[in-house]
Amino acid sequence: MKDNKNIAVVFPGQGSQRPGMGKDFYEQIPVCRQTFEEAADALGWDVSAMCFGEDEKLNLTEFTQPCIVTAEIAMLRGLSKNYGFAPDYFGGHSLGEFTALVAANVMPLAETVKIVQTRGKLMQEAVPVGVGGMAAVISEGIDMEMLTKIMDGLAAGVANINSANQVVISGELPAIDEAENRLTQNFPVEKSFRFVRLNVSAPFHSRLMKTIEGRFADTLDKFGSNLNAQNASRVTSNFTGDFHQNDVSEVKRNLVNQISNTVNWRKNMQALASKAQEIYEVGPGRPLRDFFKTIGVACPSVTGLTAADKIFKASS
Repeated sequence: MKDNKNIAVVFPGQGSQRPGMGKDFYEQIPVCRQTFEEAADALGWDVSAMCFGEDEKLNLTEFTQPCIVTAEIAMLRGLSKNYGFAPDYFGGHSLGEFTALVAANVMPLAETVKIVQTRGKLMQEAVPVGVGGMAAVISEGIDMEMLTKIMDGLAAGVANINSANQVVISGELPAIDEAENRLTQNFPVEKSFRFVRLNVSAPFHSRLMKTIEGRFADTLDKFGSNLNAQNASRVTSNFTGDFHQNDVSEVKRNLVNQISNTVNWRKNMQALASKAQEIYEVGPGRPLRDFFKTIGVACPSVTGLTAADKIFKASS
């Protein structure tokens, strides 16, 4: 690859998982196989078997999260080995922020997979299944002030600001129902919108997650002893919307706050685009590519080795 450009890489989060993710990298590039083995040694269970098989536990949050992080880091290391891919800046959506911190050498993989497995377990335990939910509001040029006003007083709030055209809300199921009713009644007549309920097991990034913040902070202290903030300022924070500071306490605080607060992904995209001339998405799915299109930025997606060949051999 050409090395005279500032390059950013972004990683999708939960919901992008799929059986077989990272398998072609695992089978063809030794460093990728070693990455899966490194994660398995840290966790005490076979991550590759979970990722490549038909085990339904892949969709259980406490397993989904370490599996996605492992697959994404394995893919990144494979791209580095085969194509000399060397990003300067890093970002990730929700769970993907943890992958970004590993990719930037702020957090070691072995500790991070333990952290996110506990994170997933805590997030699921925070709210019983069937109590909370999430939904995407999709419309061109969403008026955030209007949306916030419509949701005033509800036990739900804005979970993700993904782009100018997509916002995700999260909270108690009756509040999600009422939000849909209010939007139907109050949305500007000249504009249409879609209200898409998401197939999730808990209301992520909502105030219902506040109860686990203390325990997650303890988890970061327990497993994050080797956190090195030297490169943190090259990684975007979902919570602040801008780049992290090179400060361990600040990074941990942002990760704790991320659990129950809005993911400011639109701001993350703008921050990355202000620094990088090229941005690539690496992961098992490609949800972030379309978000970047809304700010006029191309973001080629690498979901497998075939796509990597097309993208990186063409640019070399």
